[in-house]
Amino acid sequence: MPATIDPAATAWLLAATAMVLLMTPALAVFYGGMVRSTGVLNMLMMSFIAIPLVTVVWLVAGYSLAFGDDAGGGLIGNLEHAGLAGIDPGSVRGSIPELLFVTFQLTFAILTAALVSGAIADRAKFAGWMVFVPLWTLAVYAPIAHWVWGPDGWLLDFGALDYAGGLVVEIASGASALALALVLGPRIGFNIDAMRPHNLPFVLLGAGLLWFGWFGFNAGSALGATGTAAAVFLNTLVAGSLGMLGWLIVEQLRDGRPTTFGAASGAVAGLVAITPSCGVINTLGSVIVGLAAGVVCSFAVGWKHKAGYDDSLDVVGVHFVGGIVGTILIGLLATEVMTGGVNGLLYGGGFAQLGKQIVAVLVVAAYAFTVSFVIGKGIDKVIGFRVSKEDETAGIDFALHAETAYAEGVHGSSPRRFGEGHYGGH
Repeated sequence: MPATIDPAATAWLLAATAMVLLMTPALAVFYGGMVRSTGVLNMLMMSFIAIPLVTVVWLVAGYSLAFGDDAGGGLIGNLEHAGLAGIDPGSVRGSIPELLFVTFQLTFAILTAALVSGAIADRAKFAGWMVFVPLWTLAVYAPIAHWVWGPDGWLLDFGALDYAGGLVVEIASGASALALALVLGPRIGFNIDAMRPHNLPFVLLGAGLLWFGWFGFNAGSALGATGTAAAVFLNTLVAGSLGMLGWLIVEQLRDGRPTTFGAASGAVAGLVAITPSCGVINTLGSVIVGLAAGVVCSFAVGWKHKAGYDDSLDVVGVHFVGGIVGTILIGLLATEVMTGGVNGLLYGGGFAQLGKQIVAVLVVAAYAFTVSFVIGKGIDKVIGFRVSKEDETAGIDFALHAETAYAEGVHGSSPRRFGEGHYGGH
């Protein structure tokens, strides 16, 4: 009997796909608020340019490499769908149009590439970033997506669980971000100057829009308007909430006051951690995952100062570490009510699933870091990946885009141009 399209599932996934695409502009605003005022436009552009760049390579080969039939060993898909060959409006994947599945997965790839940019804020050449994104999508994202979600992917067959992208999105982007941070080196003034976010309302707005999109990201991964989608939706809300509370509790106890920046970061940390586990744990599990991520990530963002790597916007501390927390906790908290068979350690399943999750984390992190480092080094050797000291000091918005976000500087960090006088005077 030929597969048929489920109109309800299709309608939900159409909406979810639009929600996930919104996450990339939301990330742009979130990241844009976190940088200094002289680099905000560049930060916005690094996210926005990922949309067309990833779209082109996804249609040409990315989708087929990730979700085409396995080409051997569970390592990569074949090129049967290169250029979307063989896929038309009548093609069905499960109970939805395959063209919609292509688009839904494309929005994941776009966001994942954009996430990496936060680690190299304020110092990367835009041309270097435009070369990195397509190469990274084909060499890092597509293979990992195939391992975890593709037909006969080796991590899927191995039994590792990743419902909506802890391995494919969060750990892959976090490990890649660390690699690029090491390739480019620290910003001028790192560990000396404060480098505070220039616009905290932007950060909170971006976090709120990300949270909205995350419901499409996670619940959309159910690929249907089902009870599982409803459970995933609730788990996503709960984990984001507990992540925020966990981070703020740490700030209150450690620093004596909770911050808006901490609230935004904590919510995102909780959402990151629930991404892999949202469809395999119950609501109590989402409380534990969100709280654990909020607490752990609030400490992890400070590791860069001790270790000496300059992860500008805490992609490593939030996405990499949060992704690890959520992925490994599946080994403890998975329940057969959600998985349909697999139980974690705390539900009588023994250590087997925990071991599988740890192996998957190590392999994906090592692969993403190594390949991203090689790509980044290659770009740096050929065209240069870092702006000049003069451009970095003066502000990369004007140097790279001939624009500035503000007529006057914010916090005195933007050079005055075109003969402006002193602030507020003549």
